[in-house]
Amino acid sequence: MLGRREGQSPLFSAQSVPHRVPPDSFYGRMASVSQALFRDEDLEEMYDVSNGRPSIPPSLLSGVLLLQFHDDVSDTEAVQRLQFDLRWQVALDLPTNYAGFDPSSLSYFRQRLIEHEKERYAFDRFVAVGRAAGFIADRVTLLTDTTPVKGAGAVQDTYTLLRKGIRKLLKQIGYTGSRKRQGLSSATQRLVTTYLERDRKANIDWSNPTQRATQLQILVQDAEAVLELAQAQSDNADVRATGWLLTKIMGDDLTQDDQGQAQIAQGTAPDRIISITDPEMRHGRKSSAVRFNGFKAAVSTELSSELILDIADMSASRGDGQELGSIVTRVEENAGVTVAEVIGDGAYGSGENRAACAAHLPDPVELVSPLAVPNDPAVDKSAFQIDLQAQTATCPQGYTVNAHAGPSSNGLPTWRFTFPRVLCATCPLFERCVKSKTAGRTVATHPHEVLLQAARAQQQTDEFKTRYRQRCPIERKQAELVQHGLRNTRFLGDPKRQLQRLWIGAAVNLKRLFRLAETRRVDLRASFQCLDAPQMHLQGI
Repeated sequence: MLGRREGQSPLFSAQSVPHRVPPDSFYGRMASVSQALFRDEDLEEMYDVSNGRPSIPPSLLSGVLLLQFHDDVSDTEAVQRLQFDLRWQVALDLPTNYAGFDPSSLSYFRQRLIEHEKERYAFDRFVAVGRAAGFIADRVTLLTDTTPVKGAGAVQDTYTLLRKGIRKLLKQIGYTGSRKRQGLSSATQRLVTTYLERDRKANIDWSNPTQRATQLQILVQDAEAVLELAQAQSDNADVRATGWLLTKIMGDDLTQDDQGQAQIAQGTAPDRIISITDPEMRHGRKSSAVRFNGFKAAVSTELSSELILDIADMSASRGDGQELGSIVTRVEENAGVTVAEVIGDGAYGSGENRAACAAHLPDPVELVSPLAVPNDPAVDKSAFQIDLQAQTATCPQGYTVNAHAGPSSNGLPTWRFTFPRVLCATCPLFERCVKSKTAGRTVATHPHEVLLQAARAQQQTDEFKTRYRQRCPIERKQAELVQHGLRNTRFLGDPKRQLQRLWIGAAVNLKRLFRLAETRRVDLRASFQCLDAPQMHLQGI
């Protein structure tokens, strides 16, 4: 049954006794709005309103969860702070002798939030308060960027991936039960014994290439045998998912030699699985020299208020700009605003993103993003003067050629401009410009070449440079999120990961709301009360 907090402070409230918690600290400011911060009624649907014992009030659990992610502590440590940390007791308006509760209650509460699709509760509530207080306008400018985030699973090599994948599939089939093991063939019994009962790496000399190659053949044969056993339960969704996982590992990591023997493939598949524990983890690169394993967290803030309007995971192997359309959609749907402009680094300035922003409804979104800086500007495509109307291209040395049709992309035409090799051979830039052994330089247009040309011209202006410098606060905001534990993923599975990102974002947003209320002299408690008035709702204020 839904438990509710009392409408008044407890008799021995930490707020009512002399304490040294600074009123301008996060805890002291949180205490000033503690009774309005969260409402039990908002999460009422997560509980039976009439049956069972009263639960721990969800408004209290929400406050604990917020402080837990703000201080980046475990469930056990969070409960201990409720009992012994005066800062937490003041922030949540608890008595100094508060007995606490079992740490598992926080785990159950997070699961309830996910099951009832309430993981965005605190984040959306604080954004709505920002709108009610007048900090966020109806039309906003987004600053967006990504930051690398570690996954919660261990990064595993191909041998371990195969072994763990076989073990997981055998479990999904049901061979952990004693009844399922009755009457097994000797081959199947060996698989069960090797991968379920022992679960350890083979006892071989791993520095010996021959022994490693032999062990790889055994793992591949066993994986194929388990996949064949799984076909009898293809109607089981878990078996299908694990079977696909094991098949993908074999396809990404293995190749065959001339004798048909399995070998570790050279190079890395673009979407390679790196962990059975957390199959959604991927290799990622922040630069050519910096590699990480896990995810990217895409963060978008509003320019004037610096409040976070969106935070979500994306695959580490995907380019930053590939999620721009999804970011704009989520911000408009969840925050109830219209995105008028997006400022991002060069990763967001692709022709596809510019076209999508131009086609955005009801009004186009202006994208302020530079094009990538070429390695050799003198011979880069940008050094060629391409006239799409006349269908001609002029090289840096002044030679002009006509276009011929190139392959279409998504129904959009492209053009190719090929310069004669005999002409290129006389150019002083020949060695730097021409890579072909037989032909001259070829320049191809992009399907959205018109937009790219306009962007290239725009970024040379002083206006563009001034506007682009406005993106700096997003870097500071990401650093603040990292200080609260953003980079260390606590949970497995997308819903739980997303809950962690959102509640860290909510804690950072609440800090910003306190600062904005102070500098702009706004009564934040009144904004919470205004939000909770019957005529108000969380979106579209």
